[in-house]
Amino acid sequence: MSAFGGNGAHEPIDAEALDWALRMAEPTADWDEFLAWLEADPRRSTRYDHAVSSLEAATELVRRQAPPPATAYETSSSRPARRHWIGGAMAAALIGVIGLGVWHERDRSYMVATTAGEQRVIRLADGSNIVMAGGSRVQLDPAHPRSATVLAGQALFRVRHDAADPFRVRAGDLDLTDLGTVFDVRLLGDQTHVVVAEGAVLVDPQGAKLRLEPGQSVTEVDGQLRRGRQDATEVGAWREGHLAYDDAALRDVAVDLSRQLGLRITTTPAVAPRTFNGTLEMRGLRDDPGALGVLLDVEVRRNGSDWILDERR
Repeated sequence: MSAFGGNGAHEPIDAEALDWALRMAEPTADWDEFLAWLEADPRRSTRYDHAVSSLEAATELVRRQAPPPATAYETSSSRPARRHWIGGAMAAALIGVIGLGVWHERDRSYMVATTAGEQRVIRLADGSNIVMAGGSRVQLDPAHPRSATVLAGQALFRVRHDAADPFRVRAGDLDLTDLGTVFDVRLLGDQTHVVVAEGAVLVDPQGAKLRLEPGQSVTEVDGQLRRGRQDATEVGAWREGHLAYDDAALRDVAVDLSRQLGLRITTTPAVAPRTFNGTLEMRGLRDDPGALGVLLDVEVRRNGSDWILDERR
């Protein structure tokens, strides 16, 4: 696993940096996501630069080996074939310059993230879509297009069912398999909550094999599964600003509200473990976060741009 440096010497290159170098060469590159990856570790800048240099070396090899430019009489039907050759030559050059092992091990997965207060729809090639709540992260992999991993936050899945190739979702410690489905997944503190609106979902297909029908839910905490019920028509209601909680700790409610509202809401240790059951309406809270005092039976203090939930005095 090596690549040629600028002086011709062989230097190691890793698959992660190579993956970013390839992704950032695309016109649809996600610069915000790239900068977040780059800034998370100061060593990544050097790794990335080296990967880019390796790609440039491969591109130069392709340029030298490419056939002469097409003549004026080249037909439109012949152009795709030449583009295909260039693609194959680039792959061959990359393998030669970077190393076959790195090329095969390269992780092609990517993450889609939303900022606090934002909602985003991911439209998948098979006709399925994922609606992401604010402050959420979902991992996708072109090598496995019928799968997704919810890393943080909340997402509503509308899946095109295919019995021969079921859609699979990983969320927290849960594995989910769709059975023709609209379902919602939320990671909240140490809880993973799944509720079905349409069709069915098989939870933990290799273990418990719980089947969820419309209006049924399951919550996983520390490996324990707890069944529940929720009005199927309310699944995904967070898209319209209705947040429902079932025995959720206030510290987790505060994190969820921060994601959904785009505000910073925190709790003091005194109220953090308290639990809340009910539904909160976002519309009024955006204008007046102080209303949480009555709704959650706490005192709300403001400190600059922060809103702090504390015990009543």
